[in-house]
Amino acid sequence: MNSIQLINRVSKKQEIEKTPSKGLLSFLYKTPLGKLTLHTLFKRKIISTIGGWYMNSSLSQKKIAPFVDKYQMDMSEYIVPKGGFKTFNDFFYRKIKPAARPIQSGIVSPADGKILAFNSIEESNTFFIKGSEFSAKSFLANENIASKYEKGAMCIIRLAPLDYHRFHFPTDGNISYSKKINGYYYSVSPIAMQKNLDFFCQNIREYSELTTKKHGNILIAEVGATMVGSIVQTYTPLSDVKKGDEKGYFAFGGSTLVLFFEKGKIVFDKDLIQNTEKGFETTIKMGEQIGN
Repeated sequence: MNSIQLINRVSKKQEIEKTPSKGLLSFLYKTPLGKLTLHTLFKRKIISTIGGWYMNSSLSQKKIAPFVDKYQMDMSEYIVPKGGFKTFNDFFYRKIKPAARPIQSGIVSPADGKILAFNSIEESNTFFIKGSEFSAKSFLANENIASKYEKGAMCIIRLAPLDYHRFHFPTDGNISYSKKINGYYYSVSPIAMQKNLDFFCQNIREYSELTTKKHGNILIAEVGATMVGSIVQTYTPLSDVKKGDEKGYFAFGGSTLVLFFEKGKIVFDKDLIQNTEKGFETTIKMGEQIGN
């Protein structure tokens, strides 16, 4: 995979994703020297800690304008503080104007990104390479909770560095505390994931359960990745939340959301399923319907 190809949901056309770190990822995951570097250094917390420190410092401010210009980002959608962003991380987890992300009916995407939708967790194993087994039990490290979802549906929403990095609730409900599982910091880019889906089960991650009236329990998991300084939860645990309310944000880096649904509690939109079956992610915006 020399480039990341996906389907634009609006135009329905195939596109090539703009990827700031494509060359580095190809080196780390596809060459012998790169793999050695990955396992001895890049997957470890120290790299993300150093990267996080830099992105939180005023030294990183100079990176913002060139980044916006290079990738032709539309900043009119975002709330820019008076005086501008002070650090790259301030820019990275910028807030969006509510009007820029209208909340649609049904279950909606909790984030901007690229989505894969599977009618069952087992189907996800056919999307990636053989020998890379994924299960709710291994991902959640909790057999009791995993048993609720092991026969259910699942979607994966990948946030690239260019995306809006705050995440929201996909429907109304009551939200639990977040449980943190320590782990590594592998990339969640398709360049990496085509080699080993099990990286999801090895990376640092957090999850919480949303109890709903119509759709049963929905498990929402945030997965850290290379250079992600932190996963920050901004919601109030054990509270009632509304669809579209903010749940939290990722600091700098690529990152992913994984949603599990109990069996029979969601029907994903056909275009998402069809694109996934063809081997493509689909572009998605926070607030867009993904199923009913």
